Amino acid sequence: MTYDPIFQKAQEAFFFYKNVPGKEKAAFLRKIADGIESEKTQLIPLASEESNLPEGRITGELGRTCGQIRLFANLVEEGSWVEATIDHGDPTRTPAAKPDLRRFLTPLGPVVVFGASNFPLAFSTAGGDTVSALAAGCPVLYKAHPAHPKTSTLVSSIIQKAVKDSAFPSGLFQQVEGGVETGQALVKHPMAKAVAFTGSHVGGKSLFDLANQREEPIPVFAEMGSVNPIFTFPKKLENDIVGAAKSFVGSLTLGAGQFCTNPGLIFVPKSLEKEFADAVKSELEDITAAPMLHEGIAESYYSALQYLQGRNELAWVKVAAAKDLIKGHPALAKIKSKDWLKDNKFQQEVFGAFALMVVYKSEDELLEIAQKLQGQLTVTIWAEEEELKDQLYLINLLEEKCGRMLYKGVPTGVEVGYAMHHGGPYPSTTDSRSTSVGVYSIKRFARPIALQDMPDILLPDALREGNPLKIWRMVDGEFKK
Repeated sequence: MTYDPIFQKAQEAFFFYKNVPGKEKAAFLRKIADGIESEKTQLIPLASEESNLPEGRITGELGRTCGQIRLFANLVEEGSWVEATIDHGDPTRTPAAKPDLRRFLTPLGPVVVFGASNFPLAFSTAGGDTVSALAAGCPVLYKAHPAHPKTSTLVSSIIQKAVKDSAFPSGLFQQVEGGVETGQALVKHPMAKAVAFTGSHVGGKSLFDLANQREEPIPVFAEMGSVNPIFTFPKKLENDIVGAAKSFVGSLTLGAGQFCTNPGLIFVPKSLEKEFADAVKSELEDITAAPMLHEGIAESYYSALQYLQGRNELAWVKVAAAKDLIKGHPALAKIKSKDWLKDNKFQQEVFGAFALMVVYKSEDELLEIAQKLQGQLTVTIWAEEEELKDQLYLINLLEEKCGRMLYKGVPTGVEVGYAMHHGGPYPSTTDSRSTSVGVYSIKRFARPIALQDMPDILLPDALREGNPLKIWRMVDGEFKK
């Protein structure tokens, strides 16, 4: 099958839509959010049925999705995200005249977005990748995830209605269905200008490699998961070991452990090994296993556990119940830090409610662990303030390994806002400079361009004299509104 027709439609839509004023883009985005909310009585049970996620979870996800869309609507309406910069010329400068230079961010072009299995709304059809691309001015070719096809089709129809009601070209948003070959063909198409993906390391890395084999390589913004380690310090842990165990288990088992921010690794001091393990085991005994997203994910989860159960370095605090066709029973194993350091396989994500408890003896071991640690979406530190005063070197090491560092709480729960960074060094993502959550995700789908001595009549609104948009921008080295 050739995808030339849909890319041609997307390209035609791009030349129209990139010049649409921010207020009109904002109105379009708000129509999408309003449309999703108007269909929630049909959408919530449908998404729940297809994903095995409870309706309460889907209800919250729907609210997050619509809130995210409106956040981007506010952003593009205000307009300063384009980083408009004006450096006026000076024809009298010697020995050479100074040209008039104006710089801003301009959209890339058609973007291929892959839906995620674990968030049928917030990281799928109208999720953060799609909405940030549309907000930036890019048409979207959405590769629907096969795990929730009816949900994708319904949300797609809502977006397409918003496109039509806004009198925008129909090629602005198009849904494509198919398997691996379809996804590969979309990425390889010469009109594709960027790719956004949330899923497994294998899937994300294969798309990244494919995009870099093209005659014209394109950016792939792949969020590929993480084990999100929690580093515990003795005084903090000892002060509330039961509370710490409760928080950890709650985060570990949330959504059957099917979050990219699931804490699959926790480092515990040797002096509190038994007490913490017993507290966690007690909490796990009270957890009722929840259905996983689909049977294939459950199969992968138990296959990973089976491999780990064959490793002699591990001692099992809580063994998962017998293999289930769909439910993901929680499990916890522990390992000595010296053994953990020897094999990177102990850093691989197990997608489900499993965690590895690594027991360390000294701060020197923590430094060695931090040096060995692979790139993560998050790192969490549980320590009293006095325990951190001499740990600047350790903290600096850990900052190099993550996109978000927490000093209290748990990593599950990603705030959608202005200061969030949901990304991290490889292998958690393919580009540590980018985020898939929060307003800065819009910048994945734009590039800078400088306009030199351009006639005023051709300048975009953000770069015109008089500041017609009333936005913050840099003029001759000073921020002005």
